[in-house]
Amino acid sequence: MNTELFFSSLWQDYINMTPQAEAIHNALTQRGESVQNDHVAFRTFNRGPIRLECLEPFILEMGYERFEPYHFSGKKLDAWGYIHPDANKPRIFLSELRVEELSDQAQSIIQKLIDQIDAKDIADASIFWRGTLWATPSWEDYQVLAEESEYAAWLSVIGLRCNHFTINVNALNSINGIEAMNLLVEDLGYTINSSGGRVKGSPAVLLEQASTKASVQAFTFADGQQHDVTTCYYEFAKRYFDDNGKLYQGFVAASADKIFESTDMRPAMA
Repeated sequence: MNTELFFSSLWQDYINMTPQAEAIHNALTQRGESVQNDHVAFRTFNRGPIRLECLEPFILEMGYERFEPYHFSGKKLDAWGYIHPDANKPRIFLSELRVEELSDQAQSIIQKLIDQIDAKDIADASIFWRGTLWATPSWEDYQVLAEESEYAAWLSVIGLRCNHFTINVNALNSINGIEAMNLLVEDLGYTINSSGGRVKGSPAVLLEQASTKASVQAFTFADGQQHDVTTCYYEFAKRYFDDNGKLYQGFVAASADKIFESTDMRPAMA
């Protein structure tokens, strides 16, 4: 699959789940901005045919290369960043949950989801906007997962799809920094993820990031109960040049850890 089709398909699925992103994007274009995408990110489980090692080949087939590994001990996650030789192509961030570190009950719930996946349906990069590959979980199972891993609960109902696009703030003309971007977003009526601060990172670590709190939609669980769940969010990134004059290409784990919480329904912790 070529990258143009990949990212356009991702974007359409993403804005269907995240109406705030299209509104923010449109507000910027109305100001005369050309909005560039810094990176996209995906979540998965480290089991079955959707584990990272099974999904990665579709990224590599588009010409991407592994860049750096990342580990999040508190959230029980491992991840890889991917970059393309063409610097104009967005970066990709793919993370997976270490399911074996959850309780036996949570592992059993996740395994029931994994067991429903037909590996033959995972044929190309369209897997990244397929959504859930299993039957809807019950509200009770969702709550069990949410108690141990917000990431697992989110994945159980949202499935495989892009959890965020990222505005490349470096490429904007009328916005000169992350906090200015935050203020514009708030003026549009959306909430900034304040976990770990309104701006994550700093020029010292060569990357500053911020994000909205995820969109919310009503979801009907297998037992008929309906509850609000979070979907996806919009991120903003500003990159800095290192001492050798090269623009930083990676991610900062401490910042990414807090960005993950953009989908958390619970109040943010500063």
